[in-house]
Amino acid sequence: MPSTELDRLTAEANQESGANWKRWGPYLAERQWGTVRESTAKGDPWLHFTHEEATWRTYRWGEDGLLGICDRQCRLCFGLALWNGKDPILKERLFGLTGPEGNHGEDVKEAYYYLDSTPTHSYLKALYKYPQAEFPYAHLREVNAQRSRNEPEYELTDTGIFDESRYFDVQAEYAKAADEDILIRITVFNRGPEAAPLHMLPTWWFRNTWDWGQTFDRPEEKPHLKQVAEDCLLVQHESLGKYQISTDVGPDGKLPRWLFTENETNSWRFEDPNSRRPSCKDAFHLAVVEDVEGVLNPRPVGTKAAAHFQCNIPAGKSVEFRFRMTAEKYLPAKDFGTGFKQAFDDRIAEADRFADSLVSPGLSSDETQVMRQANAGLLWTKQFYHYVIPRWLENSGKENVKPTLTSPGAPTTRNADWGHLYNRNIISMPDKWEYPWYAAWDLAFHLIPFAKIDPNFAKEQAILFLREWYMHPNGQLPAYEWNFSDVNPPVHAWACWRVYQMTSTEQERDRNFLERVFQKLLINFTWWVNRKDIRGKHVFSGGFLGLDNIGIFDRSKPLPTGGHLEQADGTAWMAFYCSSMLSIAFELADGNPAYEDMASKFFEHYVSIAEAMNSLDGTGLWDEEDGFYYDHLHLDGRS
Repeated sequence: MPSTELDRLTAEANQESGANWKRWGPYLAERQWGTVRESTAKGDPWLHFTHEEATWRTYRWGEDGLLGICDRQCRLCFGLALWNGKDPILKERLFGLTGPEGNHGEDVKEAYYYLDSTPTHSYLKALYKYPQAEFPYAHLREVNAQRSRNEPEYELTDTGIFDESRYFDVQAEYAKAADEDILIRITVFNRGPEAAPLHMLPTWWFRNTWDWGQTFDRPEEKPHLKQVAEDCLLVQHESLGKYQISTDVGPDGKLPRWLFTENETNSWRFEDPNSRRPSCKDAFHLAVVEDVEGVLNPRPVGTKAAAHFQCNIPAGKSVEFRFRMTAEKYLPAKDFGTGFKQAFDDRIAEADRFADSLVSPGLSSDETQVMRQANAGLLWTKQFYHYVIPRWLENSGKENVKPTLTSPGAPTTRNADWGHLYNRNIISMPDKWEYPWYAAWDLAFHLIPFAKIDPNFAKEQAILFLREWYMHPNGQLPAYEWNFSDVNPPVHAWACWRVYQMTSTEQERDRNFLERVFQKLLINFTWWVNRKDIRGKHVFSGGFLGLDNIGIFDRSKPLPTGGHLEQADGTAWMAFYCSSMLSIAFELADGNPAYEDMASKFFEHYVSIAEAMNSLDGTGLWDEEDGFYYDHLHLDGRS
């Protein structure tokens, strides 16, 4: 039986279908606070925008949420907000320790799981475990602060918060009845031995593009969510279009109470942490958790809206909440009966067939499930990433302080020499909480499984980082937002070559893709040769070229001893780069003899590197006694 999901992917790759199945997906970050993008003061993103401030302070370059989704430009977002009646704040986002707080650096302190996803996100499923006792925010910070780097991390499960299974399993599912008709089903299980109360606030909000002084992304007319019936909201956004949001009754058979506010900073809190300004980002927290009156919009309209349900869930039982978000072209669509369930059943069946199509022969049922959930994790970790360096440096909002680095010898402004950079795409992240920013060499490895799951997406990602609004004019690829000028192993050519191999058949090979990436990789290769081969001897140095986060010192910075280090691993990486480019050139030369000259170039370069590693300065980098290649340190002409 053919997989409808495979058909959608094929139609997208061939640009055959007008359906926009990837417009909506799990593109919402899990942590926008504490990122370089949201930092302007003191050069320390962790201090500039904290988890606590995220409750009442708006973001500029993205949004975050709990088990949420958004459109591919992060204009309208959806996520869960929960309250167990005991926490000091609404649970609107995942909690974790900052880099300085964790004994092993930044570390998310929650229990959540990505369970399923199709490549077009026609079906999504994830799970969050929400404690019924007060969440131990302060306790997690205090205990981890007392631990050294040599001790294990103190996790949420170590606190006893889940003892006797006193928690809710909150399962979020999304199914697309059509490309822009999204069905939402939230199922909450009480795993504990007693009945427990829960406030459920599914929330829709617009990313604030109208209120912080920029003009390049600012709408002419402020978007809004407006109640037009007891069970229905109208969504109005000038570029996203019109949508209808509808809700079914809750577990008690009643419709929810709609809450409205604006996704705007509660600026009074800058002066007084206890101040309360009406109709701001934290209004739902103030109204529900602190029982404050007069903080919500008096009219049923705003840029942020929530459906507020209150329920008491018996021990061992579950309750279900159902919603639907429908583009104007698919209206009317309020069915929450058999049609709603059938849409979920259909999408789940398609997800099953697609997952089966990926299974390698001989895998056990357990191995198959591990593979499926691993693929789900990869797909759920796609994120809207927005970062425009000129606008960021201008910092045209209320806080007019440029971000500065504090390390010796660093430029006065972070990423100042990347003025061409314009990032506004869906990108595969290393992790949407701990690393909610792309890392160029991590991405290269992501492309390999993506080539099997969603070949077209893998190719798009490979090409994206070689485009002129990502790649520096000098040929360098942006490393990661903490320092785009840092240097990582040159694995992009290998990844492109593997994607080409994995997606090719005897009948069809995407030579256009291979030619596109090869032309740009030539520029990147030239940058490496000109910038990192200090003595012109085919031996390379400088940069983060070893094992991930392992090194005696930061090789991206000047050596503490002076001189320079000729790196065995860095040089080996360049030999690997040559071999990848040689393979690509050979493949292209098979249909176009003009590439034969490029093949000979990379063959010659590879041989030169190999010779240098073994004979440079009479000895090379090889140690015969140890049987190992070692770095060479050069000090004032001596090594």
